[in-house]
Amino acid sequence: MAENEETQQTRTAIYCRLSRDDEQSGESMSIENQRILLRRYAKEHSFEVVEVYTDDGWSGTNFDRPDFQRMKRDLESGGIDIVLVKDLSRLGRNQIETSLCIQVFFPEHQVRFVAVSENIDTSLR
Repeated sequence: MAENEETQQTRTAIYCRLSRDDEQSGESMSIENQRILLRRYAKEHSFEVVEVYTDDGWSGTNFDRPDFQRMKRDLESGGIDIVLVKDLSRLGRNQIETSLCIQVFFPEHQVRFVAVSENIDTSLR
């Protein structure tokens, strides 16, 4: 496989979200801790982080979050191969919307989804 192909297959987005309710869960849920965990995971797996999306103070039941929508646009344009989140609840708390994203939207755009803490990986390989 050519080096260019390998890089293309690992263009990674990190997505972090924290609502006001999540802040009660303590420091481990902080945006910064999510970023550190996800950057470490990306490095360990030789994923190239091309963008970090952050919705701080947004409920997981609302999928009209600004950076979530920006990430979706970037996925639609083909600039991202992998989306990393700390856990499923960071992507969203509405099970139907979250499932649609993982089972329909990401595959339609050939995007691999990884929820690191829960060991969920939709690897397309």
